Amino acid sequence: MRAQKKSRAVLLLSALLGLSVPPFVAPTEASTREPLELRIKNHRYSPEILEVKAGERFKIRVYNDDPTSEEFESKSMIIEKFIGPQRSILITLGPLKPGTYDFFGCFHPQTAKGKVLVK
Repeated sequence: MRAQKKSRAVLLLSALLGLSVPPFVAPTEASTREPLELRIKNHRYSPEILEVKAGERFKIRVYNDDPTSEEFESKSMIIEKFIGPQRSILITLGPLKPGTYDFFGCFHPQTAKGKVLVK
């Protein structure tokens, strides 16, 4: 009950401040699957498209194989994470509604880009 009140308060505050809120849905069951793998190499994400189920939380392990830093950023999923050179991070996202959510690398946005396809 307390979590519902907090969620409503965040939505109300976001609306009052004119902030966008990602299209979340109520979670079903926490996903026990292994994290999806995403690699950055030569300033490109591979694979460029990740597929996940709607309404479930999911994890992405992002490996930066480049000798330079990069970011995993998504305006539609409201996330921005720094990844140092030759490092990896684990990101937990969702649950999301069906749709396509873009992500990109802030330091190389022309080449480091991809999508999360939610079905």
